Amino acid sequence: MKIAILVEGATEKALIPSLRRFLNSRLPGKMPKLQPKPYHGRIPKKDKLKSDVEKLLSGKDAYDAVIALTDVYTGTEDFKNAADAKQKMKEWVGNNPNFYPHAAQHDFEAWLLPFWPTIQKLAKHNKSVPSGNPEKVNHQKPPSKHIQEIFEQGKSPRSYSKTRDGLKILEENDLMESIEVCSELKAFINTILSLCGGEEIL
Repeated sequence: MKIAILVEGATEKALIPSLRRFLNSRLPGKMPKLQPKPYHGRIPKKDKLKSDVEKLLSGKDAYDAVIALTDVYTGTEDFKNAADAKQKMKEWVGNNPNFYPHAAQHDFEAWLLPFWPTIQKLAKHNKSVPSGNPEKVNHQKPPSKHIQEIFEQGKSPRSYSKTRDGLKILEENDLMESIEVCSELKAFINTILSLCGGEEIL
């Protein structure tokens, strides 16, 4: 099974290593070839997304499936929420059974909030975790901004970096802890498990 995953470049570097480790434990003998397709910025929209997906699903090196993983918070007003983002990506690509749209609500960093003690340690600050479900943290101040703030207020001599700190946070924790409280992350993981004949997470 060959699966292409459309992601922002920074998300690729932070998430994919942890994703591979998690799937290895769940898909013995069925581990897919996961190939990130990073963009320098957000995932494309409309005809560009449709064209990219169709190219990946055709030709002698065609992938079996393409998954798109976007943030809801893109700095624009394109998406109201994760459901809206997934619906729009599906409409842009058209009726393609091998395309699977997914979204992080409101951004990738929502999936890091369950690991707040590690974030506090790296930032060297005891600021409290944003209240409520990680994927419901305010759209006007998405999770990435909360993590950026604790780094800038803490004794760490630098600000938050997704590629460095996001990777480190995931390396030090069990991804299942985030999956259990983040329904969009669970849906993304379950799509891969289902495609590979694995048991989905309930």
